[in-house]
Formats: sequence, C-alpha cells, structure tokens
Amino acid sequence: MAFDEQLAARIRKRLGKRAGLTEKQMFGGIAFLLRGNMCVGIHKDELIVRLAAEDTDQALREKHTRIFDLSGGRTMKGWILVQPKGLATDAALGKWVGIGLEYAAGLPPKKGTKKA
Repeated sequence: MAFDEQLAARIRKRLGKRAGLTEKQMFGGIAFLLRGNMCVGIHKDELIVRLAAEDTDQALREKHTRIFDLSGGRTMKGWILVQPKGLATDAALGKWVGIGLEYAAGLPPKKGTKKA
C-alpha cells in the first residue's frame, strides 16, 4: 500500500487518542474512522476529507482541493481531496481534519462499533 506515511503520522498526532477512532486500509491507502464512519484518509499523497454533501462546492473553492474521483468520472459529493500544498502547515491540516471529524461525529455509529 503506497501512501504518505509522514502525512499519516501528522494526522495521528492531530487526532490523538480519541474514543471510537480506528484505522482501516481503504482506497489503496489508509482511512481514519470515527465509530465506523470515515472522517479523513490518505490516497497516495493527498488527504481525503469526508464532509457534508452540501459543503462540497464551497470546499472545492479552496486552493489545492479537487473532487475525490476514483471511480472513473462519477462525482462523489461529500468527498474531496486536498493536495500536499494545501496541507503544508499544521493549521491547514488541522482545518481539514476538523471538518472530517465534525462530519463523522454527526453520523450514527456503524453496526459493530462502540459509541464514543
């Protein structure tokens, strides 16, 4: 599995020891899940951010973002990729991780996961 291990370490540091947080191999990279719901992940060297579908267009107006499209042309609302230049500072990474965490925290736990 080829993904940016340094970015993964930065995300782990940002997330800390949070109840209900797990890691899972997904999308050829790694995903961070809160109570079974993905909040952020890494695909190669880009950050995958899960957010409310209605917030997708606004998020895509930010520099260094693009639509998350691994399916060959099908647009996935509620999922974006942030390119490495958009993650250069801890504050920038924290912003995107916070958006993903906030969204996942508002979802019901997936079956088989413990409540936070």
